[in-house]
Amino acid sequence: MRLHPSVILVRAGFAAALLVAAGAPGVSARDGMNAAILGGVAGGVLGGVAANALMNGAQPAPPPPPAYRARPVYVEEEAIVVRPRRAPVCHYERRKEWLDEDNFVYKRVEVCE
Repeated sequence: MRLHPSVILVRAGFAAALLVAAGAPGVSARDGMNAAILGGVAGGVLGGVAANALMNGAQPAPPPPPAYRARPVYVEEEAIVVRPRRAPVCHYERRKEWLDEDNFVYKRVEVCE
């Protein structure tokens, strides 16, 4: 059985925390102030990685996306119905009415078909 990557991170973080905890008593004040500071920083970083791995590492994998299938579509043929016109269709047009050879006026005229 293959392990999920988050489980591997949890185990690695836990192992790092154990190594830091086991190595911490070996540091003494005689080693100098720099070694103690570096040891404390390294312990804090590894402890933070281990705590993060323990809190966030064991999440389940997301479920696979649902498989969508195209549903069959049924189309009924409709009969085309042609209805006769009830009344003539009318609209208005603007037409020129000549008053004489040079002058004209536009008038609205109703035109029915």
